[in-house]
Amino acid sequence: MLISAEADLIRVLADPLRLRIVGLLAQETLCTTHLMTETGARQTNLSNHLRLLREAGVVETEPCGRFTYYKLRPEVLDSLASLFGGLAETARKTIADDRKRAC
Repeated sequence: MLISAEADLIRVLADPLRLRIVGLLAQETLCTTHLMTETGARQTNLSNHLRLLREAGVVETEPCGRFTYYKLRPEVLDSLASLFGGLAETARKTIADDRKRAC
């Protein structure tokens, strides 16, 4: 069963632009300027999405002079992967049990 924090995290990641940002940050640490170039998003729109990702714990910031760089926190994604892996395993067992009972 999903708890509220996991459901909130899934909602945050469900947005196409935020998912694109996560994909880009999986490859390298980037500043807002680079993310604007890569995504084509306006600075204000991008900043709002980055704020939501920060609040959800998906990304963290790293100041560097005048720029703020963003990097992905892979352990947050690992926790979701583990959750869905557990759900998939439970479903496999349920399907196997259902087949045994049906015969």
